[in-house]
Amino acid sequence: MSLPEGVSLSSESPPVARCFWGNSDPLYGPYHDDEWGFPVDDDVRLFEKICLEGFQSGLSWITILKKRPNFRAAFHGFDIDKVATMGPEDVERLLQDAGIVRHRGKIEATLNNARAALPLRDEFGSLAAYFWGFEPPRRPGPIDLKTLYANPKTKESIALSKDLKRRGWRFVGPTTAYAFMQAMGLVNDHLEGCDAYPRAKAAAEAFVRPTR
Repeated sequence: MSLPEGVSLSSESPPVARCFWGNSDPLYGPYHDDEWGFPVDDDVRLFEKICLEGFQSGLSWITILKKRPNFRAAFHGFDIDKVATMGPEDVERLLQDAGIVRHRGKIEATLNNARAALPLRDEFGSLAAYFWGFEPPRRPGPIDLKTLYANPKTKESIALSKDLKRRGWRFVGPTTAYAFMQAMGLVNDHLEGCDAYPRAKAAAEAFVRPTR
C-alpha cells in the first residue's frame, strides 16, 4: 500500500493509516483516531486543552497525554469555577505532585487562566463561542507534511494568542494557540491519506458552531 509522506500503517489488524505521530506510542492511536482534529464545543474540554497545551511548552505532547489523568485529578477535572477558587496553598501542594508537570509558572497560569475565563465566559456565553470565533477559513483540501511543518502558527492563532493575553491569560503563545486549534477541530490538520482525515472533515461539516 503506497501512502503519502508522513502517513504510516499501524501494526493492528486491520492496519490503520495514521499521521506520522499517530503510531509512535500506544496512547497516540486512540487520541489520534478519535480526539485530535474533531470539533469540540464543551467548555471543560476546551479549558483543559488550552491549559495542557501550556503545560506542554518545552515538552512533548505524549508526556502530557500520559499524565492527563493526573492533571484532571489535580485540577478538579478542569472545572473552571473550581479551579478559579484554587490559591497559593494549592500551588505549593501541586508542586509536590509527581503525577503532573511540577512547574510553578504553569501551575499558577492554570489558576490564573481559570479566573480570566470567568469574565470571558460571561461576555460570550461560553468559552466555546469565544474560541470558535477564531476559526480560520476552511482549507480547500487535505494538508501535506511540508505545509504542516512550515506553519506552526497562523494569523488566526496569532490573533487568538494576542486576545487571550490582552484578557490576562498566560502561557498562550501563538504556537500553543495553534496546537489547541488543531486538537479541538478548529482546523483539520490530519494528513492526506490518513484514515481520520475524512471522518474529521465530516464531523466539521456537521458541527453546529456555538454562538453563546
